[in-house]
Amino acid sequence: MDEPRTPGAQVVGRIAALLRELSTTMPDGVGTTALAAATAISRPTAHRLLSALAEQGFVDRDTRTGNWLLGPELFLMGTVAAERYDVTELAREHVAALANATGESAFFSVRRGNETVCLVRQDGSFPIRSFVLHEGKRFPLGVASAGLAILAYLPAQAAARYLSDTDLTAEYGDAHSADALRGRIAATRDTGYAVNPALIVPGSWGMGAAVFTATGQPAWALSLTGTEHRFAPERQPELGRLLLDHAHRLTEQLARG
Repeated sequence: MDEPRTPGAQVVGRIAALLRELSTTMPDGVGTTALAAATAISRPTAHRLLSALAEQGFVDRDTRTGNWLLGPELFLMGTVAAERYDVTELAREHVAALANATGESAFFSVRRGNETVCLVRQDGSFPIRSFVLHEGKRFPLGVASAGLAILAYLPAQAAARYLSDTDLTAEYGDAHSADALRGRIAATRDTGYAVNPALIVPGSWGMGAAVFTATGQPAWALSLTGTEHRFAPERQPELGRLLLDHAHRLTEQLARG
């Protein structure tokens, strides 16, 4: 980690990392050792911070399993914050419509810095499903189809800076090199929708379309995932049109407030 410039920033950063990682393990939670490893924080430090958070109600601990869970205080604070930030109720109807129309699993994700976070998931009628994405799951921009759709429509300078500063190959392989991402960005801008051809989990495909703020910034995305044969080339234009239609309608709804 870089040395923080603001007093107390290191502690806050570690707490934020623990809470973010913990949010991806809900509802089962996770043990101290695994949480410490995932956040690159020593186990004693992680346990000390988690214990302090538990005293304030920000995390809880399952006495049976020993796993840490997000606590009730976060729920209360999130409920208040939702008045300003929550767009999931508007998005939920589009996620449901996409799942019903396609039979695939449909999602709504939000951009948070250089990541996307899944907020809503609804499974379709097709019995074989992909479990790559679920509520709370985070991916760097450019990895999942939602993050690729958002990255493709960022201002050119912001996208170029991200590609030059970020190395995804160590975790996600050469298919996520800067040059490979540039190619998928160009393809996304050509069709309007992003395609992930099983680059995260073999056999699990995804497609996504960006949802924009009133000022034209890509801040969210609608996406679909499913098995490879359900995303065959002849079906992709149909799925893409559905995604773009719902993304456009949701963008307009959000602009109206």
